[in-house]
Amino acid sequence: MKSKGYDRIREQVFTEKLENGLTVFVVPKRGYNKKYAFFATDYGGADRRFQRAGQWIDTPMGVAHFLEHKMFDTEDGNALANLSANGASPNAFTSSDITAYFFESIDKFEENLEILLQFVSVPYFTPESVQKEQGIIGQEIRMTEDEPDYAVYYGLMKALYRHNPLRDSVAGTVESIAEITADTLYNCHAVFYNPSNMVLCVAGDVEPESILELARRILPKEAGEIPSRDYGPAESSEPEIRRTEKKMSVSIPIFLIGAKAKPVKDGADYLRQELVGNLALDILAGHSSPLYLRLYQQGLVNSGFSATYEAAAGAFYTMLGGESKDPDTVFEAIKEEALAIAKNGCDKDLFDRQKKAALGRQIRALNAFDAVCYNMAHAYFRSYDAFEATEVLNAITPDDVTNFVRDNLTPDAMALSVILPSGDA
Repeated sequence: MKSKGYDRIREQVFTEKLENGLTVFVVPKRGYNKKYAFFATDYGGADRRFQRAGQWIDTPMGVAHFLEHKMFDTEDGNALANLSANGASPNAFTSSDITAYFFESIDKFEENLEILLQFVSVPYFTPESVQKEQGIIGQEIRMTEDEPDYAVYYGLMKALYRHNPLRDSVAGTVESIAEITADTLYNCHAVFYNPSNMVLCVAGDVEPESILELARRILPKEAGEIPSRDYGPAESSEPEIRRTEKKMSVSIPIFLIGAKAKPVKDGADYLRQELVGNLALDILAGHSSPLYLRLYQQGLVNSGFSATYEAAAGAFYTMLGGESKDPDTVFEAIKEEALAIAKNGCDKDLFDRQKKAALGRQIRALNAFDAVCYNMAHAYFRSYDAFEATEVLNAITPDDVTNFVRDNLTPDAMALSVILPSGDA
């Protein structure tokens, strides 16, 4: 395996690309008892239209999430139960752009890794089991649609985007999952769960060559085709709707403010914009920013307020929100503060403090095996090196932050999604 050392953060990463196209990352963590494995495919809820063998294929909303649920079924039983019986703590998730299966364990790590690689790479669906799952996931969808956090998020996505599938729930709708069949799942598994479209990340006190040998022995030998995806027509830089609201059973209004960010290519530019974007939001409205402290003293936000930069499905956006008795006043204050930074530049002392804090978070995350593996997998799919984040962050200047705010957080670019109390909370 190839080995690369990162002196500044004292980490070493072993990497190998297998003959079947799978890339394997191993981060040795000597002296730790816990070991962690993360097996992911570059396939999420937004990947509904894709090309295979030259033909464009459209699939219903919710297939990636449905597939995640069904992958634990094996011809002999259930992989989740097998991993748990072996002392592992397994789980999985589907986001807009990634589906991942993972576990942590202290004992029997390689035995558990073998189970993980087997059940994710060998699909087993029947019409009866798919029909049963439609009922289970349908109930989950109905419950989720009643959650205010879900409603405010998708309200914002629909306000920002006209075409991008980020507008739609990763889980789909009761109607869309009713269209899913066992053949749909087999076809999507063949397209997206081929090793060329996947990555395996392991962290812990393990021998890299042993992990590589196990993956080579268990997984299919053939390399697959990496599919092309279609996320719809190009979007305008401005939101489709500037304000949307809905009444639900909440005691205090909840809100999200969002703005599209300029698209960048995968690779170093992708990592840099993510770091600049998050630093800009820390300076604009982070918990130690002047704006946040003023809004907090006025009782307009509480400690649940947060801000983040996100990118998925070819879309890039910022998002800020939480609870407030007056979301519209907070919205106006955010717009005014962004305009002030764009005009006057960001405060140098605040920039230095927030940059040090961001560097500290990057260093602390290296001790969290789940964060290490997730960041490596996400970085691999977007063609950058996650372990170079601290160096890139160090090179960011106040002008970079000012330019990000000036280019991506203009008042015309922002939209507001609000959930108001219905009166029955």
